[in-house]
Amino acid sequence: MFQRRVPEWLRHTPVPNPRGFAILAGTEAVTRGILISVFPIVVYRAFQDSSLVSEIYFVIGIISMAWGLLVPWLIRFVPRRWLYSGGVASYVVSGALVIFGDSQLVVVALMINMAATVTVFVCFNAYVLDYVASRELGRCETLRLFYSAAAWTLGPAGGVWLLQVWEPAPFLIAGVSACGLLVIFWWMRLGNGKLITRARAPTPNPVAYLGRFFVQPRLIVGWMFAVLRSCGWWAYVVYVPVFAIESGLGENVGGVVLSVSNGLLFLTPLMLKWIERSSIRKAIRVGFFFSGAAFLGAGFCSNWPWTAIILLMVGSAYLVLLDIAGGLPFLMAVKPSERTEMSAVYSSYRDVSGILSPGFAWLMLLVGPVSGVFAATGMGLFMAWAIAGRLHPRLGRKMKTLKSSIPPPHVASAAAE
Repeated sequence: MFQRRVPEWLRHTPVPNPRGFAILAGTEAVTRGILISVFPIVVYRAFQDSSLVSEIYFVIGIISMAWGLLVPWLIRFVPRRWLYSGGVASYVVSGALVIFGDSQLVVVALMINMAATVTVFVCFNAYVLDYVASRELGRCETLRLFYSAAAWTLGPAGGVWLLQVWEPAPFLIAGVSACGLLVIFWWMRLGNGKLITRARAPTPNPVAYLGRFFVQPRLIVGWMFAVLRSCGWWAYVVYVPVFAIESGLGENVGGVVLSVSNGLLFLTPLMLKWIERSSIRKAIRVGFFFSGAAFLGAGFCSNWPWTAIILLMVGSAYLVLLDIAGGLPFLMAVKPSERTEMSAVYSSYRDVSGILSPGFAWLMLLVGPVSGVFAATGMGLFMAWAIAGRLHPRLGRKMKTLKSSIPPPHVASAAAE
């Protein structure tokens, strides 16, 4: 009789590693990348008012931040694997609301989409901190960006093009990719992560872990870098399409520009090598200085739309550099016993930037053009450059442990993180 052999990949649980998390992040990038330039256009089409668009993003940002801070508390009652799965499923619900709803439901869909992003991000970072050693975080971040590059390069322009061909198309593709993400997640069998807590310590409430965050200066500084970097991406992702439309360049420009900028994610292995030869401190300062200069220049060159667009694209290249290095000061300082809670705090940078950027832009647009948003963003990035000067000069100098065997070019992500 012949003995049937069970395939190796079915007999053993896959071991979570940086490459596995990169595949997970790359699949999520397909879901988010195809919609990142579509949602601003859909909302703008619905209301035809850039100031109102900013107001909508501002309010949703507040709701999203509150939700993100509640995620660790929810994990007390809902296992992390189910919370992650619910976040992924929310991407599908969001797309369905846009397809079958009216202009009011578009706003609800955007809110659900942002809440889904926050939920998935909190859980994902908690899993990374559970299974990836601190010396491997740099490699994990680089692989995450690298494996997401194709989705973030093709998605924005492709999403806008599909929106013009058939409006439901980008939302249907995002829904299918979300289903694929859920399959990969359950195949990886991450479960609820590793439980590392103090003996007999009660699960902290949001106020308690926020208190622990505020007494750790390294975490505060790392979080501020993430917020200001994300503000740069917010201005780029949301207001470049609006600027292009109002300058007469058309709807396609915003998606194409974002795709070209995200194509720089293919260069993340080279950027990591440069960081290895210098330091995290230097990489962060260079990234904030040149992105700030580019955004400020774009604000003053708004009368020449293409010049402003080119400057913004240059600035986005340095934001990609910050995507690699900007989060490391925070992630390297997190205590093992606070992984889930501090992942929630870290993820709040998206929502805080989602409040600061559209909120400030809303005020700016009441008295000035969209270009003022770029100039203000440049000033904020310069502020981060000044703060980065207080980092330890040798931070990240011993980067040999972060070296990675990255495969030939394929994939990664940008913000609006």
